[in-house]
Amino acid sequence: MSAELSRLLFGPDREHVHGPWRRLAADPAMHRRPESPGVDQIAASYRRLKHLNAHTDPAALAADPRLLAALHEWTAVVDGGLTVLAGIHYNLFLGTLLDHDPTPKRPLDDYLRMDRIGTFLCTELGHGNDAAALETVADYDRADRSLTLHTPGPSARKFMPNTGPAGGPKSAVVAARLRVDGRDHGIFLVLVPLTDDDGRPLPGITVDPLPQRPGSPVDHCLTSFDRVRLPYEALLTGAHGRLADDGTLTSALGSKRKRFLAAIGRVTAGKLCMSAAAVGAARAALATAVRYAQHREVAGARPDRRIPVWAHRTHHGPLLDGLATVYAMTALHRATVDRWGRHDQADPEESVAAERQVAITKGWTTWRARDLIIEARERCGAQGLLPVNGITSYAADIEGAITAEGDNLALWAKAGAELLLAAEASTPEPVVPAPTDGGLDDTAVRQALLRTVLRLRLARARTRLREAPAGDALRRWNAAAPDALAAVTARAEHDAAAALLGWAEAARDDTARALLHDLHRLFTLRRIDAHGTLLLGAGELTPAQASELPGLQERSVARLAEHALPLVDAFDLPDSFHAGRPITGPAYQQAFVRSA
Repeated sequence: MSAELSRLLFGPDREHVHGPWRRLAADPAMHRRPESPGVDQIAASYRRLKHLNAHTDPAALAADPRLLAALHEWTAVVDGGLTVLAGIHYNLFLGTLLDHDPTPKRPLDDYLRMDRIGTFLCTELGHGNDAAALETVADYDRADRSLTLHTPGPSARKFMPNTGPAGGPKSAVVAARLRVDGRDHGIFLVLVPLTDDDGRPLPGITVDPLPQRPGSPVDHCLTSFDRVRLPYEALLTGAHGRLADDGTLTSALGSKRKRFLAAIGRVTAGKLCMSAAAVGAARAALATAVRYAQHREVAGARPDRRIPVWAHRTHHGPLLDGLATVYAMTALHRATVDRWGRHDQADPEESVAAERQVAITKGWTTWRARDLIIEARERCGAQGLLPVNGITSYAADIEGAITAEGDNLALWAKAGAELLLAAEASTPEPVVPAPTDGGLDDTAVRQALLRTVLRLRLARARTRLREAPAGDALRRWNAAAPDALAAVTARAEHDAAAALLGWAEAARDDTARALLHDLHRLFTLRRIDAHGTLLLGAGELTPAQASELPGLQERSVARLAEHALPLVDAFDLPDSFHAGRPITGPAYQQAFVRSA
């Protein structure tokens, strides 16, 4: 049963996509040591990065979004710092170089061998989600075909890249405003050597360490440039923009914004990586909490009897809700990675829809992972607070995933506006059965109700948009935004449930199929219950159906409670993971005893 669940969780190409990273994660040397000083942890994460690089094909990894996402899914379980460094080097840095025009004067060998580590400098101290307003400039001089990179003021300093001395010499892809004779051509990327072989900043470059953030430490810094001269070949070019020797710019795209978005296209793959890290960490946290609950005993009804804390409905209920959600999260993530990998890049409408799904998935999975990790920590009590048991690291690291590659709220505001203002041709509106067509134990009825929530939220958002005073775009958006963002949530929930249902229908084992249907039932019933007022008010949910909800949910929990261990065993976490987290084993009470 667990084997079949694992087959569905990790897909038909499991060995190729997940196998290498699971084997690396099984090596205890790849596991973060939270008891070590921060500077030592950072150095260790860089050593693990180089060890990883020695066991992979860097160019193939950077070119495949499935491999990149799977890498994050497994490294997030064992070392959040390594996850950050790998995502930046392989996706944002190396992937960006591979996506732009190649040139013999910009060889990649140092980065493929990791003789130099790559980083990515886009966000500025004064510009985060409004990255199109970046201030850093790169002035082109046609006389000697050079660029001068400059930070014009404090708000233009690059914020939080890993540009410290740890890890050895580094280079960066830097976002800067390209100017020719003072004319602004928009934001392009330039390749910049940052530090020498000893990790010292090169002339004209200033690096100021930032205070350590919670969670897995990384050498985050502020970085600025004082008229740093670069060769012509430092400018990364492509169809979005090419600069002739005489300073003439040609571009297949008609606006500065489109050129900028094309240049930083790797950020979308980065969103998939954040989603992957979230589902990996959430599964690990839930596996830890479920295992601990099986052997953590409390007093039973009789004074002479002790029972596992798992026996209490108040304890196992929230964790089973979490398992239903994390299975749905993983299913949605897999579907989104697949869609992004196969979408037709030449079709603008399909590209927009695929990118929107990536943004929705990133927001929903990282936010839900935060909820599940916090629940798992609480269910482990004081043991869950100990860094050695891993959950507190996940709780801190997930905050970075929520913010990285586009802050969730900003991403969802854009997605909500798109859902509100444009019909999505690739997702035709299904026929929604009448409320009396079936009870809530009917899969089709539950799926239809989730789709109805999306339709109702969008209808309300459109109404509020129309009713708001004309002439004030911000005021009109503010009126519609709450329901538009609620529609994004509804879209994520519907698509996650549909993906999970697809797994249930594809299961080859009867027990696995029944469990997946139970997970789908619990997940969808919880969502319908949460939207009950909306559905009842619209006449889409009958009072009789509403009265079914409590009993159906309780029966789903009761059925799943007996199968929690097979459900987490399917996550295929290595034995070394459990060996390094005392509360996952029955001998946890002896873990910290030093005396005989």
